[in-house]
Amino acid sequence: MTAQALSERAGISRGLLHRIERGESGCSIGAVFEAAAIVGVPLFEGERSSLVGRVSDVEGRLALLPKAARRARRAVKDDF
Repeated sequence: MTAQALSERAGISRGLLHRIERGESGCSIGAVFEAAAIVGVPLFEGERSSLVGRVSDVEGRLALLPKAARRARRAVKDDF
């Protein structure tokens, strides 16, 4: 799901969605809960052991992702 699609489904701006992703404290808790529910991220667990298992699972998946996604830069033409 794209950021645009998620923000539209949650009824929030893309800017607010990016602030939620960065974990900024000024975000509305309702918007955070709505976005989490749409993408299927559980925010509460009944037992600590299941939460620890989920955290390690997510950390394993995050290790496979690149640290950042950027477009390739153009080669610098420095021959004056």
